Amino acid sequence: LAKVGKYSLSLDEFNQQVEAMPPQIRMAITHNPEMKKTFLERWVQMTLLAMKARDLKMDQDPKVKKRIEDLKNSLLAQELLRKRVEGKVKVTEAEAQQYYNTHKKEFQVSESVKARHILVRVPSGATEKQWQDAKNKAADIRKQLQGGADFAELAKKYSEDPGSKDRGGDLGFFGKGRMVPEFENAAFALKPGEISQPVKTSFGYHIIKVDAKKPASTRSYDQSKGQIMNQLTRKKQKDELDRIISELKKEYKVETHEELLTQEKKGK
Repeated sequence: LAKVGKYSLSLDEFNQQVEAMPPQIRMAITHNPEMKKTFLERWVQMTLLAMKARDLKMDQDPKVKKRIEDLKNSLLAQELLRKRVEGKVKVTEAEAQQYYNTHKKEFQVSESVKARHILVRVPSGATEKQWQDAKNKAADIRKQLQGGADFAELAKKYSEDPGSKDRGGDLGFFGKGRMVPEFENAAFALKPGEISQPVKTSFGYHIIKVDAKKPASTRSYDQSKGQIMNQLTRKKQKDELDRIISELKKEYKVETHEELLTQEKKGK
């Protein structure tokens, strides 16, 4: 595929390097011919620069040699983990099903509501008059809604919540504990289609409309299987890594001085 001096890159080696890339980058390179060319050119440039660095004896610099050794150690450690941990650990369907059956509480979904709001904001340290003015404005907006005005359109016009204003005040679905108590209590007390009285919070006055509600439920095994498999795989991989490290600490001498981490860096 390419040759620079004594170094060459075959198509198989190129594909292996692409496979080793993070998933998003790998997908982009795989489906984009121009990115493949860019990746190939990057290999050529890197090899040229490395050759020049060797000619300049930079690889003999003690600091550079130490960094090269660290990179080699990192690569070898990753390869060992790939073969001894990632390639060895497997989670069975039976294990996943058993975990689901014995941890049902983890898959419970609390009640949630889908709501919109219009916020009449009150600045920090506002006077009593400012609070009253905000309440009056909120009450006027509610009257317009009761008269048949479209909630989303009024939210775009009046709401002072930049996060939801352009979406017609839409906050999406949220469960308990996500919003300030006053807002949450009012929202969960409404039925779908109902519009609240002005609700006072530390932000100002809110007009809330509930679009829909979802009752508390438990996700099925099929809905949870992927999450369980990933969770159990990570757990097994960690246990296997801990076991390997424990064995290696007996096989090779290890010495650390953690007390040095708290010392201030000395000036040069």
